Amino acid sequence: MRSLCLVFLGASALSCAQFLQPGEELEYEVSYFGISLGRIRIVTERMDSLQGKPVVVAAAVMESHPNIPFLSLKALFRSWLDTSGAFSHRFEGWMQQGDRPEGYGKYVFDYDRRVLVAEEWEGGQRIIQRTFPLRARMNEGLSLLFAARRFVHSKKSYRFPTVVTSDTAATVIHFTGRRQAITIGALPYPVRTVYFWGTANWTGIYGLTGSFEGWFSDDEARVPIRAKLRVYIGSVTVELVRWKRAGWQPPRASNTETP
Repeated sequence: MRSLCLVFLGASALSCAQFLQPGEELEYEVSYFGISLGRIRIVTERMDSLQGKPVVVAAAVMESHPNIPFLSLKALFRSWLDTSGAFSHRFEGWMQQGDRPEGYGKYVFDYDRRVLVAEEWEGGQRIIQRTFPLRARMNEGLSLLFAARRFVHSKKSYRFPTVVTSDTAATVIHFTGRRQAITIGALPYPVRTVYFWGTANWTGIYGLTGSFEGWFSDDEARVPIRAKLRVYIGSVTVELVRWKRAGWQPPRASNTETP
């Protein structure tokens, strides 16, 4: 797949971050004290071009458990990522939550003109249109996940400018470089991971905000294995349950690694 990144768009000098593999599919279960709340499926869809710039298109599908009606949610988010995986060029999201009208949002990051255009619709009616000056590369919720994959081995702290619900804020992540062995239900052996933690200085879907933790695979794929997040009902766990990535299996932890 990396060769595809290198030759896409003919003779361009395009190069993709190694963890960006078109065709990768990752599925996660979201749970609260062992009770399943729903599933998240993240797909790295394809290489593409956006206004003459090479991009990688990724999508996330979220669906709540049908037996928990008060958390009813169906959502599709799509990001046009820079080929470095570090920031976003465009974002679109569709969401149906409870009895509310269907929502749609679009963010366009025009780095050449240094402006961000944010629009939102509800029930087919546009309710928000805002323009912000762009002073830095930006992320939204989905591209932030890929940015964390890019920097997880950096052993540094970063402040990621983030747009959420048509407003700008910041996400601070501390990449510790600390290796840990963790167990997940989908595997019979402990997984070798790299741990990080951070703070979301914004409020997103289901009241997602505040402190969070993450464990990504300690290899070049840097696959998210587990995360702990704060939402309005409390702390939830997001854990990898299925995956499809060419040539990849979660790395096995050695006996000397910290559980």
